[in-house]
Amino acid sequence: MAMLGALVVVPASAADAAPGSRVVDRYVDDPQQTTLLVHSAAMNRTVAVTVLTPRDRSRPAPVLFLLNGAGGGEDSATWDARTTYKRYFADKNAYVVTPIGGAFSYYTDWQRDDPVLGRNKWQTFLTRELPPVIDAEFPTTGANAIAGISMAGTSVLNLAIAAPGLYRSVAAFSGCARTSDPAGQQYIRMVVEDRGGGNVVNMWGPLNGPGWRANDPYLNAEKLRGTKVYMTSGTGAPGVHEQLGDPGIDGNAFDLANQAIVGGGIEVAIDMCTRQMVQRMRSLGLPVQVNLRPTGTHSWGYWQDDLYATWPNLARDLR
Repeated sequence: MAMLGALVVVPASAADAAPGSRVVDRYVDDPQQTTLLVHSAAMNRTVAVTVLTPRDRSRPAPVLFLLNGAGGGEDSATWDARTTYKRYFADKNAYVVTPIGGAFSYYTDWQRDDPVLGRNKWQTFLTRELPPVIDAEFPTTGANAIAGISMAGTSVLNLAIAAPGLYRSVAAFSGCARTSDPAGQQYIRMVVEDRGGGNVVNMWGPLNGPGWRANDPYLNAEKLRGTKVYMTSGTGAPGVHEQLGDPGIDGNAFDLANQAIVGGGIEVAIDMCTRQMVQRMRSLGLPVQVNLRPTGTHSWGYWQDDLYATWPNLARDLR
């Protein structure tokens, strides 16, 4: 992969945040984790944000914003519950920041409030409100990366496009980068409407309208120039994590069948999206590092593997 020139990142300050955005409370959960309650002026709500802290906090460290999937961390499908990420990052020199909230929102700024999902201005929160708050709360270097899975695997690409220079790197694990084509729209409707009960028209406006094109990473890939991009997907075929002895299955035959059939079907579509995005980026001369696994379903075992395999690259980018 071609190397990019050095990025100059100016650390944010609390004054850069939208007026009214602030930490309203904080809790030390354990020696490694702090939870901040951050008021979002844009959404007029308080968001819980977990922060894994480096063991040595005497010197500044970079920040990895790590997003959960469709449930937004409000359910049991979270990095904390489904992986050993806390143990993995215990000896890493980084702050790992994860908001709890944003279920079925695609972590974007919705055009209108939704009767079911409420007011969602997550792009504003994640790019303008939260980073300055984190930089003011902890001794950071001002260098950021962002990663996400599934729904958030789409979101992280759009967040990097919307905030050039904020992230040195972006990692999309099993995310569909097509949002304005029929297949991409159908997948988004499955997440927002079938699972979340929301209305996608409130998110980006009428289907096939300008709001959908403006939030399509495939169409706007040129705006990722200057950002390191990492992408992963499987083919949907059963792999190393489709077995009864896998920690994510824990001997449950129903969970195994669901992961193989439902998770496999979802990942088939994700794999197609990922390959199209990689081809698009390479046609534009944009560097992208991709891991197209020969097997693998839409499930946590693979996302844990992806995070651990990608982190050394992200760490180098953040130096």
